Amino acid sequence: MADSSTGARRRAGKRHDDRVFDRELEDLPAALRWREWMMRVEAVIFASAEPVTRETLARVVGKDCAIDLLVDDLREELVGRPYELVSVAGGWQHRTRSVYADTIRASTVETRSLAATLSRQEAAVLMAIATLQPVTRGELSKTFGKEISRDTIASLRSAGLIASGPRSPTHGAPYTYVTTRHFLSAFGMETLQDLPDVEMLEDAGLMQGRENDVALPLDGVEEADVDGASSE
Repeated sequence: MADSSTGARRRAGKRHDDRVFDRELEDLPAALRWREWMMRVEAVIFASAEPVTRETLARVVGKDCAIDLLVDDLREELVGRPYELVSVAGGWQHRTRSVYADTIRASTVETRSLAATLSRQEAAVLMAIATLQPVTRGELSKTFGKEISRDTIASLRSAGLIASGPRSPTHGAPYTYVTTRHFLSAFGMETLQDLPDVEMLEDAGLMQGRENDVALPLDGVEEADVDGASSE
């Protein structure tokens, strides 16, 4: 009985919140309404640790709000600032402009990003998974001409860059591996069509530190679907 009562209160609270939050702002002049929508969208994107999707932003603005135009206005306002609003991993996110990367590193401040360091071998396997997915560990081993260890796969999984995909139709039905939405976010890509190769990683300055390490900027750990690929 108590659980049923608690559930009812939560549903009532949600209905109350929906009534109180005014998305349409019909009592405001058009210019002020647009400005308020811009502020709301920027606040949500700023607060989120992951790229914010169009569906999420639609919850805080009016049903007739042109979100793309609103985002364009926000980007225009950020011209000349050290950070920008970028399209990444199917959503939008605030990111520091790359020209200030050296400045931030020199400051030694603790940033909101979670840094994960991958070896060149792990980085190469990650790129192979991104290109061939869904792909099994055995297929990766054939691609590289040597066994790809379970430890390498575990390292990429723990960084939130890959996840388990569908079972392979081959003998034994081994697991396949796919990249996650977080993979796109970490590399600043909108879709897998923007996939970089290892040389591009070097050109982008993502290969740092020891000769055999690759420093990747991560914004959190999340296993999520990417372009229809499932995670576990």
